Amino acid sequence: MAGAVWTRQGSRVIQSIQNASSRRSHTALKSQYDVLVIGGGHNGLVAAAYLQKGGLQTAVLERRHVLGGAAVTEELFPGFHFSRCSYLLSLFRPHIYEDLELKKHGLKIYRRNPHAFSPMLEGGVGGAPPRSLTLGSDMVLNRKEIGKFSKKDAMAYGEFNAYLDKLASAAQPLLDAPPVDIIGLTSGSLRTRIKAAKTLMPLVKCGLKLGKNIPDFYEIVTAPIMKILNQWFESEPLKATLATDAVIGAMTSPYNPGSGYVLLHHVMGELEKEKGSWGYVEGGMGGVSNAIASSARSLGASIFTEKDVQEILVGPDGVAKGVVLKDGSEIHSKLVLSNATPYVTFKKLTPQASLSPEFIKAIDQFDYTSPVTKINVAVDKLPNFLAAPSPDGKPGPHHQCSVHLNCESVEVLETAYKESINGKYSTRPMLEMTIPSVLDPTLAPPGGHVVSFFTQFTPYYLEGKEWTDQDKEAYADLVFDWVEQYAPGFKSSVVGRDILTPPDLERIFGLTGGNIFHGSMSLDQLYLARPLPCLSNYRTPIKGLYLCGSGCHPGGGVMGSPGWNAALAVMADMKRS
Repeated sequence: MAGAVWTRQGSRVIQSIQNASSRRSHTALKSQYDVLVIGGGHNGLVAAAYLQKGGLQTAVLERRHVLGGAAVTEELFPGFHFSRCSYLLSLFRPHIYEDLELKKHGLKIYRRNPHAFSPMLEGGVGGAPPRSLTLGSDMVLNRKEIGKFSKKDAMAYGEFNAYLDKLASAAQPLLDAPPVDIIGLTSGSLRTRIKAAKTLMPLVKCGLKLGKNIPDFYEIVTAPIMKILNQWFESEPLKATLATDAVIGAMTSPYNPGSGYVLLHHVMGELEKEKGSWGYVEGGMGGVSNAIASSARSLGASIFTEKDVQEILVGPDGVAKGVVLKDGSEIHSKLVLSNATPYVTFKKLTPQASLSPEFIKAIDQFDYTSPVTKINVAVDKLPNFLAAPSPDGKPGPHHQCSVHLNCESVEVLETAYKESINGKYSTRPMLEMTIPSVLDPTLAPPGGHVVSFFTQFTPYYLEGKEWTDQDKEAYADLVFDWVEQYAPGFKSSVVGRDILTPPDLERIFGLTGGNIFHGSMSLDQLYLARPLPCLSNYRTPIKGLYLCGSGCHPGGGVMGSPGWNAALAVMADMKRS
């Protein structure tokens, strides 16, 4: 590493200065609102914007000094601005983008093309550099790239993309609506059942759009991704690159059932009407949150930071009445929405006497296992990959991609996974590297860059013990040793690094277990069962308390949709009452 390396501990003052504007509110915190939203993450902000738009006086209470939850920008080292947790944008719902006029409120997106770069760790042939695989929207170039490894795969890739696109497009209606109202369909008056029948429409639309492809959809949702990929392809670098999207953020193997859905989940998105596109947000992911907050404020919502909620107030009648802050202040409201994880909402914020033992036991079973350690790195020069040299120090097309390291074969990913389930971190971890400052110059000083590593697989407890600072540094050193093999000189370019293990992600961002999705995206925790069958409609056993975070359908990564659906549930209940 470089001689003078900044540490994360020295960055708090910088963060505070940078985000001072986000702490200011146009109004002082009042003692009474129609709606209180716990947590200023993107879903909470979306819910607040729509509820305020619907005429309800809404306030958002964020415990940290900066808005955004996991979608934040923080200046960790002087001049280097990081998307500290969430780092790419795609699954933001288009109708929310348009309804809230986010472009008008400052949201600017840099789309990436190409989007994936997998350099090989191998010796070049005849003096040529090592091979690499680069994928983007140009199918002619994709075939050329894949053809380095398999002519057969090069011809099949376009058809595979069309197959995925058809399945993902058919699932779109399910993202923008609550799950089917089973209780309404099976009980109550005829009028109630007829109304509940409308919740079947997204499912019907999905089925009609799939048509004869329904078996294909069922297979990819339930199967191990390797069952699918082995049917289509033969080359290991291509299968490994595609398999990373089936395990990203998930403590699972490409050979485990359900990993196919995780891949499908990640291709459902779009950016500015381009399907499957992922991009960087100008100024970092905090730019998304700030744009939503600006829109919500323009509608009249009040948004506050450094307001840490200690408890949800529940009256003797079992109805939510507001919240108590950690400073002892009581704020009353008719309704409360929680953007926290289900675990935090029901185990830490809700009085336990207000919940049944059976319900608490069910909440305890929800899986938050996470394999992720995020490492944010400030460097003083652009990484130079052996497989795609840039001796002049200028960015090449591959620098804007998600760079997949240790993706020479699926077996490398499988070995990394197996090591972690035995309580150890992977000795050859799966690494997804991004360098957003290549497209967004606002993130780093001249000549410098911000680099993000989304790494797997790391357990919450390291061989049954808590992570120490020495453990974290040793793991980061291991990661950098691997990067150095692909891009010599990387380690000497490091100015500072910020290491976030699963416990750090939990402590800083409130992500239970360090899980970026607010709960694993396994088949038993999706749609009607997210987070529990009795909670899939965003309502809770406490009347007046709703969930609006990614622990609800349609889950993590689908930015804004849980908040939008929760707001719809609130407005529907208000209309009925």
